[in-house]
Amino acid sequence: MGRDKALLELGGLTLVARAARILLSGLTDPVKVVGPSRQLAPVLAPLVGPPECSVISDDYPGTGPLGGIASALMHSERRWNLIVACDMPYLTQDWLKYLVHRALVCSADVVLPESDYSGERRPEPLCAVYHQRASAPIRAALERGVRKIMDGLGGLHIERVAAVDSKPFDSEGLLFQNLNTMQDYEAALGWHERMKQH
Repeated sequence: MGRDKALLELGGLTLVARAARILLSGLTDPVKVVGPSRQLAPVLAPLVGPPECSVISDDYPGTGPLGGIASALMHSERRWNLIVACDMPYLTQDWLKYLVHRALVCSADVVLPESDYSGERRPEPLCAVYHQRASAPIRAALERGVRKIMDGLGGLHIERVAAVDSKPFDSEGLLFQNLNTMQDYEAALGWHERMKQH
């Protein structure tokens, strides 16, 4: 995309502030945002303040999202951790609550939803719930040079949430859609305008 997606605006909020607000709206606390504090702290300022929301550094810079997951788990004292990418603007609080509930009643290391948009099942590790015990194996994978998220989760006990389970929360089929291109971003802007009219 050529820009920092976290700082793109949708509905008057940056994507990172929008994601933090959804998480803080009675879903979970504290919220820890992994990324460069100098860039993110100003846009999160209205939300930031212990214990609600804080920005933590990426302890594995240059390693992609797997490093972000590892950093989030390293800085958490919670047993279960909801990990959400900020460029998924269609996620809903109800869906995230459902995922957290699934985690609290299982014995897995990761509760991992799957999407099915083109007849192809895809794991969604950037909208998943990770148990603290996943932290050390993920860090070990990073130290071995692993960068792909699903490769980094190899060996962990994963409870998959079938795509059909997300359908009640996804009337438009957009739940897991992320913003990888300017066209994706423009589509999200159009979607937001339509939602304001309803």
